[in-house]
Amino acid sequence: MTMTGHEAHTLHDETTKMAIHPPPAATPGHKGEDDQGNEHSLELVEVLRVIFVVLAAAAVWFHLWEPFHRVSVIGLVATLIGGYPIFKEAFENIVERCMTMELSMTIALVSALAIGEFFTALVITAFVLAAEILEGLTVGRGRRAIQDMLDFLPQRASVLRGDKIIEVSTQTIVPGEIVVIRPGSRIPVDGEVITGHSFVEQAAITGEPMPSEKVPGGGVYAGTINQTGVLHVRTDRLGKDTAFGKIIEAVERAEQSRAPIQKTADRLAGYLVYFALGAALLTFVLTHNIRSTISVIIVAGACGIAAGTPLAVLGAIGRAARQGSIIKGGIYLEALGRLHTVFLDKTGTITFGVPSVAQVRPEPGISEEMLLSMAASAEHGSEHPLGRAIVRYAEDKGIPISQPTDFRYEVGRGIEAEVEGERIAVGNRAHLLSLGIELPAQLPEFHGMTVLVAVGDRYFGSISIEDQIRESAKAAVKALEAMKIRVILLTGDSKAAATAVADQMGIFHFHAELLPEQKAVEVAIHTKRGRTVAMLGDGINDAPALSEATVGVAMGRGTDVARESADVVLIGNDLEKFVETVRIARRCRIIIFQNFYGTLIVDAIGIGMAATGLLNPLLAAFIHVASELTFILNSTRLLAPRERVSKGSRIQGLGVDMGTQQRHRGV
Repeated sequence: MTMTGHEAHTLHDETTKMAIHPPPAATPGHKGEDDQGNEHSLELVEVLRVIFVVLAAAAVWFHLWEPFHRVSVIGLVATLIGGYPIFKEAFENIVERCMTMELSMTIALVSALAIGEFFTALVITAFVLAAEILEGLTVGRGRRAIQDMLDFLPQRASVLRGDKIIEVSTQTIVPGEIVVIRPGSRIPVDGEVITGHSFVEQAAITGEPMPSEKVPGGGVYAGTINQTGVLHVRTDRLGKDTAFGKIIEAVERAEQSRAPIQKTADRLAGYLVYFALGAALLTFVLTHNIRSTISVIIVAGACGIAAGTPLAVLGAIGRAARQGSIIKGGIYLEALGRLHTVFLDKTGTITFGVPSVAQVRPEPGISEEMLLSMAASAEHGSEHPLGRAIVRYAEDKGIPISQPTDFRYEVGRGIEAEVEGERIAVGNRAHLLSLGIELPAQLPEFHGMTVLVAVGDRYFGSISIEDQIRESAKAAVKALEAMKIRVILLTGDSKAAATAVADQMGIFHFHAELLPEQKAVEVAIHTKRGRTVAMLGDGINDAPALSEATVGVAMGRGTDVARESADVVLIGNDLEKFVETVRIARRCRIIIFQNFYGTLIVDAIGIGMAATGLLNPLLAAFIHVASELTFILNSTRLLAPRERVSKGSRIQGLGVDMGTQQRHRGV
């Protein structure tokens, strides 16, 4: 029996309520003293109940007081008092017309009392109550999985009020107030830096591995760590309105949703109860042995499925969130567990989305520095992405750049500028030919964009520009292929550019020169064939395809439209986080089916042994409790270990990395 069916069904809602509505005496993310006291007193009552039942069983065993020959007063009273939670739940099940293990266990206990098996009834009750305490600790850990994420937000902060800096509760801060952030402190609000200079570790929000420099005018996020200098930050958003709060809110909404496999688990649990009662009735008809009949009812259990399934889903969503992947519902977690095809957008997903210089090819007699200096000087006032890439590359190399005195831009062709009396042209072949510049008969080929540079009437060389591929994307594609997941590249780029990127990535299937609606069509074709499809993108043009996929996945640095259209959001742009999320989803699916088949096997063998008289009620109760605790604990393998934070800590993803000062707490 162990965990009640009602508890199994409300596991997610209780978790969400804890995170969204903390007790009045508690600050967000922490239990208040009253709440902790209530929890401890409740646990104490449950422990005392078990002790009471065990002492009563000892009294019945030694016949300490039995005024009546056929009825043990101690046994009867202790079973009714000790088993009150079981009987109460059974009554609620009857009212709700819901068949659960509590109802079948109540039938078994009443039957045991009816035939004078008072000691057996007490021992079964003690087994079940003790198992519920252990399960409560285990499930409580699951309920705290998302709540722990809120602990990253500080509960007190230093605020500049008048001429004084005072420490206040973060709940009392209002928008517009100036918060003073000292080195090593976690930032409590989203806001704008007014004064100060520092570096902030903000991987939890942006996914950036390196600390971000903050100067006046820069934005900061709640939950991030100020590393060096003192910052004065004007408060813009607090609590659930912060970027971190919205991440928590997304996970909380996911906790409210139920995966289809959970509904299957509930139905199977109900079927097992009916099967156990039917087997018990058949046993009594064939054997007329009431002890064997009671043993059949007792040994069958379904809570390993009913409680273990939501706990596994809860643990998987929480673990994924800690690693930087926000899954918006159990249905998407389940879909990721049986993923067949992944579509990848190119720009911003597997590439950085920022053009950068890849190759510089000066003509004989022209140095690379001279070619870059001329091109960057001509492009100095340009807003074109390719021109800005050339300027940025020259600046990084410390090459001197002059200011153009005249600048003309022709759409789709290039620019012409005058720098220190020299006419410089930068653009495509047609642009330079139109200016009467003689070009080599054979220009080098490049899969990206290539601009040609001429000074006066002389051709100086070419600069090739490409959108660089992320190293993590290559590893992610390789990992997905190893998991037997088909990877397909979708891009609006030319076929030549798509071919080059696909070759570098190790992708065998791609579609090039696609408009946004054509990307959506490609995704829809696969979903209509019954395949489980994920689409990864980061821009507005990816939103239609994200909506068509079984699971739409948006990169955390993408547009708001992409994130709203997606079912999963990756913090930052690391595709390896997606791979890890798929692994977590697959592991969750495996654990759930382990619980399914394990419960069926144990119940089938147990019922068979009990029906043939090989199990007495005591042994049947032990097998019931032990097997279901095993399946519940199997589900907890997905729960991330709890961590106690210390000073000087850093947030990594949505988890905590305390260096050498971590302490993990088990069940």
